[in-house]
Amino acid sequence: MLTIKVISQETDRVIKGLEKKHFKNAKETVELVLEIDAQRRAAQAELDATLAQSKQCAARIGQLMKAGAADEVEQVKNEVASLKEKAKELQEKMDAAAAKVQEILYTIPNIPYDEVPEGAAAEDNVVEKSGGMETPLPENALPHWELAKKYDLIDFDLGVKITGAGFPVYKGKGAQLQRALINFFLDEARKAGYVEIMPPTVVNAASGYGTGQLPDKEGQMYHCALDDFYLIPTAEVPVTNIYRDVILDEKQLPIKNCAYTQCFRREAGSYGKDVRGLNRLHEFSKVEIVRIDTPEHSKESHKEMLEHVEGLLQKLELPYRILRLCGGDMSFTAALCFDFEVYSEAQQRWLEVSSVSNFDNYQANRLKCRYRNADKKTELCHTLNGSALALPRIVAALLENNQTPEGIRIPKALVPYCGFEIID
Repeated sequence: MLTIKVISQETDRVIKGLEKKHFKNAKETVELVLEIDAQRRAAQAELDATLAQSKQCAARIGQLMKAGAADEVEQVKNEVASLKEKAKELQEKMDAAAAKVQEILYTIPNIPYDEVPEGAAAEDNVVEKSGGMETPLPENALPHWELAKKYDLIDFDLGVKITGAGFPVYKGKGAQLQRALINFFLDEARKAGYVEIMPPTVVNAASGYGTGQLPDKEGQMYHCALDDFYLIPTAEVPVTNIYRDVILDEKQLPIKNCAYTQCFRREAGSYGKDVRGLNRLHEFSKVEIVRIDTPEHSKESHKEMLEHVEGLLQKLELPYRILRLCGGDMSFTAALCFDFEVYSEAQQRWLEVSSVSNFDNYQANRLKCRYRNADKKTELCHTLNGSALALPRIVAALLENNQTPEGIRIPKALVPYCGFEIID
């Protein structure tokens, strides 16, 4: 979350940044935070003065007792009791104001970097780069959901029977392809210096608040109400929370972690062609890369992460493009975000497969993730993460773009992981 220091010292910049993200009532919300924080500071000042006065009175009691002034002692004791009651009320007032400020701060998104383009929605995003070759398809090319049925790779109806829509069952070479992609992505991450983590796929509310999914995305998360646990929407949540309430040494940075997990998203409100087949699921596999870094190096880390994800798509021989997201299409927590999309030849549309984001110190402030610099002073870290990669739409594009009259060709990089060169 944003720090009070930044909000109070750079108020205009914060308001402009929130407006760039199309956050409603930006000015009024910021002013409310400052007003309540001023009340907290006033209560703190009055509390400090009251405690100091109480301490002086306590010292006077000792002096009066030595002087034998019993009547005055009782009078001062009554004054001390009154001051203690006042201090208690002021503490409660200060705590209530601090809690209210915290509550509002949790609802305020991160402010975007200057290089984030203006815009309200996806159509305002900027294409930074394109790569890969478009694949000529045979006549009557099929979309992936028909290919999955033809080659008995994925059973969507069986998933509906077992659970519901959006929970497919992978079978035979379809299951092998899933496992091959997971292992390929993890191996590539390890080669790039990422340490693999195998985290829980359910987290507590503190973890959800730490990375910013709560309260912003609460309606999109599966909630286990009895235990107050949440199924993770991404490995970002448990992996980044490893560093919650931790003070790192600068020499440990950057920290580079990767993790494969199942991910769960309610995707409320999704409908139509955008949800057909693997296009949008409630449960899916994903490999995530996460970095904890210093403010001075985080932009370089972001660049390295983008190059890593681009390298994966190049090895998978998929046509892709990289988008710089506009302010209105960025996530709640991101300061700068790039999306990767692959082209689905059979569907004739672009499919998002990764978001790679720099969160500046926004998550770190919520997490209290800090590091001790060379001067032994503690500072907030910067956090970054990205999908490397999410499987469903990668599988969709691989099936569609590699279909031939003989079967579905497997990219060379995946053959050692799959154990076969073609699905027929």
